[in-house]
Amino acid sequence: MTAAQTTGLDPNKIEAVLAAFRDAGHEFVNPPILQPADVFLDLTGEDIRRRLYLTQGSNGTDLCLRPDFTIPVCRHHVAADKPSLPAAYCYNGPVFRQRPDGLGEIPQLGAESLGRQDTAEADADLLALSVSALQTFGATGTSIRIGDETLFAAVLSGLDLPAVWKRRLRDLFGETDKLTAAIDRMAGSASANDDSRDVRLGFLSALEGADPTAAHAVVEDLLSIAGISAVGGRTPSEIADRFLEQAALASGGRGHAQAAVTLRAYLALKADGDNAVASLRSFGTDHSLDLEEPIAAFECRLSALAAKGIELSRLSFAADFGRRLDYYSGFVFEIHSASDQIAGPLVGGGRYDRLLTLLGAGENVPAIGFSMWLDRIAASIGADS
Repeated sequence: MTAAQTTGLDPNKIEAVLAAFRDAGHEFVNPPILQPADVFLDLTGEDIRRRLYLTQGSNGTDLCLRPDFTIPVCRHHVAADKPSLPAAYCYNGPVFRQRPDGLGEIPQLGAESLGRQDTAEADADLLALSVSALQTFGATGTSIRIGDETLFAAVLSGLDLPAVWKRRLRDLFGETDKLTAAIDRMAGSASANDDSRDVRLGFLSALEGADPTAAHAVVEDLLSIAGISAVGGRTPSEIADRFLEQAALASGGRGHAQAAVTLRAYLALKADGDNAVASLRSFGTDHSLDLEEPIAAFECRLSALAAKGIELSRLSFAADFGRRLDYYSGFVFEIHSASDQIAGPLVGGGRYDRLLTLLGAGENVPAIGFSMWLDRIAASIGADS
């Protein structure tokens, strides 16, 4: 069944959008629906991992129905014979995610751009391409939300926090509730009923504040007594490091209250595209943080978007906005319907500069893409009519 049949969208408009993608240099690809499950279990966020449709091949290989297109498209590129860069792809077909209501087969259409070094212009091109596609479908009155993980990373880098906390907080970026809870725990203000109480029990409590060399020796001795040489591919030394990290996280806030104040202030920042840069610079000045480099990159992107005809006042910057997919690494965007009846974005996209390396590319490959939720677009058009 085609996307037009499952969504009610005009098939001619779907073809017109795909033609526009091809005219912009995107080659049409159709990656296999069955994908290796381990790739998605390793590289996607918890939200998608728990919604995978899992199965098994005749040889025992764990497989899943593709839950998105970005990873399959990137796998297609990496598997090609001597793939050249830059490269650009587009696609149209179903993805599969379990959900509490409705079918788990979701029609999507989208585009990916790999290897462009002019990152600001690439970001602007892909966002503008998605805006144009929505106009072709007839979706009007939409709003654009943007965020940038590199700004959050720069704020973290400027704070006097242990490396384990910086890593933990960055891993949680985009999951606001979990991030807020972690910041509260780091500041020592978490409720006694939260999960920090559990992780402080027993062995981790004993390791808190321990000399790292002694802690390594204790963990390695315990593993040796138990006859364990490795767990999940980790050596005893790596396991000891992990225990020490967990002990540091379990200790909560010890002198980190001011860092928590700064992080809360940053995550509360919201501004339209016309005022976002000024708000970010004011924040950096108020909290004595040098954010000029990521702010300059952010400003360059806004200039590129304006050059593409996107009004900056239409953009809504939220400092806490990140994508829950683990491979996103910087600029992210969503386009939402004006109708309150439509839950979730019509378009979701962003930058994933680490993904191709994780999939086996021999070099770092800057990349950005977006997916369009055709069922939501059809519902949005119906709500507007």
